[in-house]
Amino acid sequence: MEKFHIIKPSFMYMEGHVDRFAKLCSKVTQTDGIILVDKSPVQILNDSIRCIGFNFKGALETSKWIMGDSYMCPIMVNPIQRIVVFPTRSIKNEDSIWLNPDQILRTSSYYNKTQVEFKNGHMLIVPCRLSAFNTKLQTAEQFRRITCGIARDPLCFVLEPKRKRMELGRKKQ
Repeated sequence: MEKFHIIKPSFMYMEGHVDRFAKLCSKVTQTDGIILVDKSPVQILNDSIRCIGFNFKGALETSKWIMGDSYMCPIMVNPIQRIVVFPTRSIKNEDSIWLNPDQILRTSSYYNKTQVEFKNGHMLIVPCRLSAFNTKLQTAEQFRRITCGIARDPLCFVLEPKRKRMELGRKKQ
């Protein structure tokens, strides 16, 4: 079991895992294997976001500001590597599964649940209806496009010299 873990682009999903001492840990699945980490999923997210100079609370507030006040907002973990994750349930719920939309190939219905197929062929059954899961997935992808688009093309406002002079002339009169 690892003591510390940082989310990388190979991250597929993570879920809470209770160890033999009844402590909440995490089972992190990446494209190259599964890792058990001695921290909760939210602690792993916080550590990963802190490594780039931000914090979980700020990332959550930014997500709610951009996407609207929702209790299951996607989180930008690393804007440089374009890593976004989203939960299947409330952030406070220990049963929540955190997924990376960039690693998901397709989703399908499976006995009133959602079967998620990842790009490396790995499958996961999520206890959530397909329509609800796909809405969360689309929201996370939209959030990544918006936040990465803002980083590439920030808004700039420039006052044209002619207008500035005209406005100053009007104020004097």
